Amino acid sequence: MKSPGSIETIKQDAQLSDRRSDGVNSTALMKMSIHNSLLIFAAALTLGATILSAQDTMKPKPTQQDAFDVIGIQVRTNNAKEATGDGAIPKQWQRLFAEGILNQIPEKIDQSITVVYSNYASDWNGDYDYTLGAKVKSGTKPPQGMASVTIPAGRYLEFESARGLGQTVVPEVWRQIWAYFQDPANPQRDYKADFERYEPSDPANVQAHVFIRVKP
Repeated sequence: MKSPGSIETIKQDAQLSDRRSDGVNSTALMKMSIHNSLLIFAAALTLGATILSAQDTMKPKPTQQDAFDVIGIQVRTNNAKEATGDGAIPKQWQRLFAEGILNQIPEKIDQSITVVYSNYASDWNGDYDYTLGAKVKSGTKPPQGMASVTIPAGRYLEFESARGLGQTVVPEVWRQIWAYFQDPANPQRDYKADFERYEPSDPANVQAHVFIRVKP
């Protein structure tokens, strides 16, 4: 896990880059808060999430999603690696702002930031592709150094976090997700693709929308 000092340094770098890039200056602080929470989330998955009681587990909203494309920066990683102090995901968030990645993505459909988990080697224990970017028009070609991934159509469960600081609400919603899928009576994940969506907001008012694809 990174020290608080190093996270503050990343925040300062992101803010400086943000001032030079009009397209993301409303979201940088919020996303660095999410960056911090991702470290906590990965460690919770690897070391063992807290299993919540049935009455505390959230009820997700079933949704049928059409296929759509996301373009962004991509890395292959796993939860065990992300639980160390050298995880790939925090570095991707740092790049997103330091390099103005969002402004380089063509044909964006909206201003939200989308995270895609895809190409799973097995289940949550295995490797997966992590793509950090934005939803784009179908068929858009990625710029050099970026990747395009298609979210397949199908049945998803939407888990919505509370609003608050990213380092609080994001790990909490993932603990709820973990607890939900421990119950064999609930729909089961198919590990084809999952995604998260973050709308621009104040850093103290972050809300995560997590969509988990489930078996028919």
